[in-house]
Amino acid sequence: MERLLEAPITLALLVSNLGVSLYAFTDPSLLRELSFRPHRIRAHREFYRFLTAGFVHASGTHLAFNMITFYFFGPLLEGILGIGAFLLLYLGSELAAHALTFAAHRGDPQYSAVGASGAISGVVFAFCVFFPLRNLYLFFALPIPAILFAFGYVFGSVYAMGRDGPQGGVGDWIAHEAHVGGALAGVVLTVLLEPRSVQVFLESFRQLLG
Repeated sequence: MERLLEAPITLALLVSNLGVSLYAFTDPSLLRELSFRPHRIRAHREFYRFLTAGFVHASGTHLAFNMITFYFFGPLLEGILGIGAFLLLYLGSELAAHALTFAAHRGDPQYSAVGASGAISGVVFAFCVFFPLRNLYLFFALPIPAILFAFGYVFGSVYAMGRDGPQGGVGDWIAHEAHVGGALAGVVLTVLLEPRSVQVFLESFRQLLG
């Protein structure tokens, strides 16, 4: 808990996600109203969905996985980037994630998706810029360098996008495009917000090569 008290933006985003998602679980109509629905955005100009969809989740498992991941990565990056830049990273990654989803599904009236996965993908990939060779623990047990995890994450999401086809988010409410868009935005925003991150990234590999 102490690490969260030292990271006010991470704490505020965690509380917001938990509060809105848990309330939406009791009111399915709210889930539909806040979800990311590209066709409705296009037809009815409901642009608020670019933001609100990132604060509701499809299930308790979906919510827990995203929030646990954010808890592990958020405070560290907020400490590195600072409050303002970290908030820009989070929200910018979410907006970019939904922009890619919108481009892919704007003509599909049935498509819906929810979750903070795009924003959290940006946070995870920002971590990979600063610490590309630090071990992450897949399934909390298997160590894997952050950079390999990052590439595996992208390729897995791209594969899922192709497999799902035009109905990608229907049923599970999870947008695979959001993972890719958020990841790419996380890298770009990190470099723009903290240019020295490029040097940190390259230095990690120089040390590895001796």
